[in-house]
Amino acid sequence: MTLPKDDTTPPRRVERAISLFLLRARWLLVVFYGGLAVALVAYAGHFLVKLAKTVAVAATASANEMLLAMLALVDATLVGSLIVMVMLSGYENFVAPLRHHLMHENLDWLGKLDTGTIKIKMATAIVAISSIHLLQVFLNIESYDSGRVWQMVGIHTTFVVSAILLAGLDRIVTAGKDKK
Repeated sequence: MTLPKDDTTPPRRVERAISLFLLRARWLLVVFYGGLAVALVAYAGHFLVKLAKTVAVAATASANEMLLAMLALVDATLVGSLIVMVMLSGYENFVAPLRHHLMHENLDWLGKLDTGTIKIKMATAIVAISSIHLLQVFLNIESYDSGRVWQMVGIHTTFVVSAILLAGLDRIVTAGKDKK
């Protein structure tokens, strides 16, 4: 038995109502992206505190202490950038285009960030953040026991391998799309 093609039959109306409900439910993601924006503001405050402490001790700190402090600032910047990337590209990909609302902004890069690209950029950022943490450990190695250091190296290696595998998988998927 086939259903009539019009939208007035009860099964078609139910199907249409469910489709509209699910499509409109994507706007619930705004809560998550708004939450990320609030978290970014809080993290910016945390960054400013770190920056103030770094500036306050700059004259008396050793080169190693300054390097560690600057690495912490770079780390915070990478985390903030990651939040912005997820927030804006997620909104653009899953909720609504941003370019129409912000014509005066240069948002050309947003159209290039699909979910696969975001995953690779996130993995790369996580590897960079992990690298900074590991460098901080190596610069202050006497404060860590060797078992903990090897554990951190193992975790970092896992991040690196995962990022490489994710990039390889994305390349395979992209190559498959290009052939079609």
